[in-house]
Amino acid sequence: MIYPWQHDDWHKLQTLRTSWPHALLFHGLAGTGKVDFARHLAQGLLCEAPAADGQPCGHCVACTWFSQGNHPDFRVVCPESMAAENPGGGGAAGPADSAADADDGKEGGKKTKTLSKEIKIEQVRALLDFCALGAHRGGARVVLLYPAEALNTAASNALLKTLEEPTAGVCFLLVTQRIDRLLPTVISRCRQWPLATPEPAAARRWLVEQGIEGGDKQAAQTLAEAGGAPLAALAIARDAEHATLRRFTLGQLAAGVGCDAFACGETLQKTAVPLVLGWMQRWLYDLSAQQNAGRPRYFPDAGKALERCANAVEPTALATFWRTVVNQRAVENHPLNTRLVFESLFAGYRKLFDTE
Repeated sequence: MIYPWQHDDWHKLQTLRTSWPHALLFHGLAGTGKVDFARHLAQGLLCEAPAADGQPCGHCVACTWFSQGNHPDFRVVCPESMAAENPGGGGAAGPADSAADADDGKEGGKKTKTLSKEIKIEQVRALLDFCALGAHRGGARVVLLYPAEALNTAASNALLKTLEEPTAGVCFLLVTQRIDRLLPTVISRCRQWPLATPEPAAARRWLVEQGIEGGDKQAAQTLAEAGGAPLAALAIARDAEHATLRRFTLGQLAAGVGCDAFACGETLQKTAVPLVLGWMQRWLYDLSAQQNAGRPRYFPDAGKALERCANAVEPTALATFWRTVVNQRAVENHPLNTRLVFESLFAGYRKLFDTE
């Protein structure tokens, strides 16, 4: 399926069908349905009876195989940590199991395997066999790779070689929300396609249709926190556990000098680092926006707390701490000790308000 705000992109994309590129790179804001769009396109390319606008019929043999996750001419390449929830057609080109995959934990007395968050070179090399085979149904073969920014250096170089010498009949669909993290040479060998962010009114309307509690007002607040991304906003609204942790985190940030760094480390130590850093980064952005424009972007419902905190922080100190958080985001998937990371960051935040 594609979402209401993607119809324009879909119709524009059909202009490429007369000369379809061997690789398309979809990029845009996280939480707007880029992967769903690319997956729908893959089904349309494999469909044996597509509609005039390229939409898959949903009933042919190819569409049936695709919906069941076992189409032999379709491959998904994604990090091992995401593979279980993402069917890959005739078998996802996932990371090979090997002794090199680290076991760094124990559960019930047994070692537990750490699932990789990178796309590895073995996964890209596995595509060579797929590309060398003829199509089972005599049509196209499609590879969906995401998030492309998860490609490690070796995998990026291996993919580059594949894109430089494309196999006839094979279409690569790459999806990324951080195009700046891709090798320029990989980007240059793909047809770039930015997917639009939905208009706020349309996004709010869609959220209300999904049954979000609180109606249009709550939809607007949640959409603001998600930076205008409706799928991210829906996930925020439906995740009760994260909602509790979010309220705790924002409460600590709103406390300013009263922020308890050790309580933050204790409470958030089992929470995903990118999630907490995202909350903190949005809060810092709103503090800066409050200082410069008097209007927050992500947390408009916390206007009074933001105004109070913004008035108590020196802009230069805020900018310096902002860089600290940005640097931490660069290694957010590899923290040495989650609790220490959070204690250090929240202590640094509290120090912003220490004028003595």
